[in-house]
Amino acid sequence: MIQSMTGYGEATHTQEGVTYHLEIRSLNNRYFKLSCKLADAASFLEAAIDSRLRRDLGRGSIYLTLVVRNMSADAAYEVNEVALASYIGHLRAIGRDGGGELPMTVDLATAILLPGVAQPRQEDEAEQEQIKARMDGLLDKALAQLQAMRRVEGEALARDLKVHLDRMSEQLDVIAERSPAVVTEYHQRLTDRVNQLLADQKIQLEADALAREVAVYADRCDINEEISRLRSHIEQFRRTLDAEDEEGAQVGRRLDFVAQEFLREANTIGSKSNDATISRASVEIKSAIDRVKEQVQNVV
Repeated sequence: MIQSMTGYGEATHTQEGVTYHLEIRSLNNRYFKLSCKLADAASFLEAAIDSRLRRDLGRGSIYLTLVVRNMSADAAYEVNEVALASYIGHLRAIGRDGGGELPMTVDLATAILLPGVAQPRQEDEAEQEQIKARMDGLLDKALAQLQAMRRVEGEALARDLKVHLDRMSEQLDVIAERSPAVVTEYHQRLTDRVNQLLADQKIQLEADALAREVAVYADRCDINEEISRLRSHIEQFRRTLDAEDEEGAQVGRRLDFVAQEFLREANTIGSKSNDATISRASVEIKSAIDRVKEQVQNVV
């Protein structure tokens, strides 16, 4: 069964005063495009996350956000005492250069904001492995939710697409039923017209000449091949909709290609036919194809 590109998943994990909250949203896109917003502590995982989402989600615009709320003592920034001492030394030097030792007090709350004084903790290798393990677990849960939603949306898409396929098939039956009568009626109209024109001249048109003209017309407006191909494409489309999931398959591209073939055959039928009933049915088919093409854009 097909999957939609639209989905949402989230997961939360709290351990030792640190809360991780992950959200993933996916929308339709012809290609894979990831927008990844990670907390500083997990920024080193961006390449690995991109690789996994590309593999598991196939295509679409993916928006991933990881928020980390640290309520433990580890949340405190490290103070670069060397940098702070350097700032204080420079201030004292400025005071001496101004004409003597000036009384000076240091506001630590202000000094801590100076560039390079307060710096975030750098996780060691063991801590990074722990963060990676937590992130993997969050991704498992969030992706499971997102893909479940994609499957539900895909079922709704498949139902809607089948409605349009049924509409196409019904109009194609009308065309197939009407098509043989077009040549017969043309033959009769041509015969009547010729007889009318030649009646006063008392000239009889050779039957062979009339037959040749009808044969040329029949060949020019023959749409049996197009009808057969369009039926085949519709059945192929149905089989793809009902097929079991293929690992790594992106059936949306395949369905989009078949929809293009729908339009090619429908256009040919419309252009070759010189009959109002077939023309109306052709327009109805093309209207259904437009809806199919629109919906297929959201299939993975």
